[in-house]
Order: sequence, then structure tokens, then C-alpha cells
Amino acid sequence: MFQTLRDSVEVIQKNDPAATTVISALVNYPGLHAIVLHRLHHCMHRAGLRFFARMGSQCARFFTGIEIHPGAVIGRRFFIDHGMGVVIGETSIIGDDVTLYQGVTLGGTGKETGKRHPTLGNGVVVGVGASVLGAITLGDGSKVGGGAVAVKDVPPGATVVGIPAKIVGAKPAPKADDAPVDTLPKEILPDPVIDAIDKLSKRIDELEAQRAQ
Repeated sequence: MFQTLRDSVEVIQKNDPAATTVISALVNYPGLHAIVLHRLHHCMHRAGLRFFARMGSQCARFFTGIEIHPGAVIGRRFFIDHGMGVVIGETSIIGDDVTLYQGVTLGGTGKETGKRHPTLGNGVVVGVGASVLGAITLGDGSKVGGGAVAVKDVPPGATVVGIPAKIVGAKPAPKADDAPVDTLPKEILPDPVIDAIDKLSKRIDELEAQRAQ
């Protein structure tokens, strides 16, 4: 528990300039509170105290705005930025160094039984308001853009955007030049709509130039 607390504080301070002190990170970040409480509820869940574990998770949801089912398996250095509206389903599996932004849903697609929620590899980033649905896998280092709905597996290092989510980048986006080396990757995502408009605009310029000759 203390290791979880220390890891969470370090991640918050590395990724949010507003967390100027350890006390600020401990007191003002519901994502940290939700993660620490989940560790306790997950232990209760595994010990067979499932009713009390679920009841505790609902209390945590009331106070933090983040709903994590006690059955979910979460790795180290998990970072929930802001966190309001985040939902993590029962059979979700989350690797190390994963970042979720507010409004993210790791959910199912119906009334399936067994493994019905996503598996996120190490270093995955899921953007604001995105939904990752079903027993799919997001490979290590992959990114899901804000507002996207991912319903199919995402290969390692890929970036997906849109509804339904489609691959727009085969490699992790580079960090900004001024970003600290130890900062987790952020949502530096390509925009396929803007790219298409740029290509059309260039083509129109070429055709107008040809016509003027």
C-alpha cells in the first residue's frame, strides 16, 4: 500500500505542474484516492469478501467520481488525470505506466460472461472521453484519442482515433522538445480530417496553377 502511494505521488508530480508539493498530491487528487482504495477493495475481492469490496468501491465512487470495480487488475504507476467520470469494468486488466484522462470508459459490449472488458498493455494512454469496449487488447505504448470508441485490438505503438477507432499512426508520437525526459507520453495525436483537408487544398492549388498556365 505504501509503495502504491509513493508511486502514485511520483507520477502525479512528474505529470502535473499543479502538484507542487507531496501534500498537494496526497490531498487534491481523486485519482490517487481511487487507486489506493481500489488496492484495498481488490484484496477484499480476492479474499472472497465481494459484497463488501463492491460496497466499498461504490463509496469510493461517491467521493472521487471514479468507478473502479474491485475485480479489475491494475499495474504500477497508474495515473488518472482529473478522473471525473472514469469507469473501469470488472475484468479489465491494466499494465504499468498507464494514463487515463477524465471520462474514460473501459467497459463491456453487452451481457457476455467471462473476460468482457479490455486489457491495456504497458504505457498505454487513453484520451478524454474515450471508450474502450469489449475483451480487446491495447498493445504496449498505444494511444486512444479523445472521444474515440475502440472496439478492436490496437497493435503496440499504434494511435487510434474516431468512431469506431481507426489507426492513424503506427509509432508512438514524439514528445515535445521541451518535455521532461521522465514525463509520460501525452496526447500528441494526428488529425486525419485536417490531413485530408490539407491534401485537398494542395491539390486545388496545383490544379489552379496548371489552369493559369
